[in-house]
Amino acid sequence: MAVLALDTSAAVAVALVDDDGARLAARSADERRRHAESLAPLVDAVLADAGLTRTDLTAVAVGTGPAPFTGLRVGLVTARTLALALGIDVLGVPSVDAMAVQAVADLGLTPGEEVLVATDARRKEVYWAHYRVVAHEGPHAVPVVETLAGPGVDKAADVAARLADAPADGRLVVVGEGATLYPEHLPADEDGPLVPDAAVLARVALARRAAGEDLPTEPLYLRRPDVQEPAPARLVPATGSPA
Repeated sequence: MAVLALDTSAAVAVALVDDDGARLAARSADERRRHAESLAPLVDAVLADAGLTRTDLTAVAVGTGPAPFTGLRVGLVTARTLALALGIDVLGVPSVDAMAVQAVADLGLTPGEEVLVATDARRKEVYWAHYRVVAHEGPHAVPVVETLAGPGVDKAADVAARLADAPADGRLVVVGEGATLYPEHLPADEDGPLVPDAAVLARVALARRAAGEDLPTEPLYLRRPDVQEPAPARLVPATGSPA
């Protein structure tokens, strides 16, 4: 039995883990504007890699962002549709939470240390969230973090100013590809994660479900989509007298 995990908050990442969180297969594609075309083939590929079919799935975990509207929607719709068709749970986890957990594991962070996750929001902004490490290894061997601030979307310089106004009590590391775009403001740890790992996202989902936490799948867009319905035409009364 396996859990399928999807994240389309940045690139397209797909993974399969067993019910204990062990990675069975994983694939990704660095597609930022063709999520819909890339996701379904990657799902089929990881199932084939693991020698499983969709009927072997027990849940679907999905990253909820924050991220731009179009790419994030592809992952969420796919996850919800698969779960509904198979009669299994769909488990939402903020993509930035998964990256913070991944940073704790990758960088060997200890309780009290802090993580700032910064991802590319385009428009010369970053999506960000600030965390404190609670435990390097918690239930199901998943690091535990608590959110101190965010998620939000701001200019990198404004995020840096926020950090300066509220300095960390201990070591602070910055991770995520958003930070690499603005190193003058957010110096990223070169060993930290750049994008979410779908397998880590699945493990976070499993640990939170076991703890009885809610795992909503509402997307974290944080701002309105670029494409919007036009406002209805407004009638302007005529002025003056007819000639």
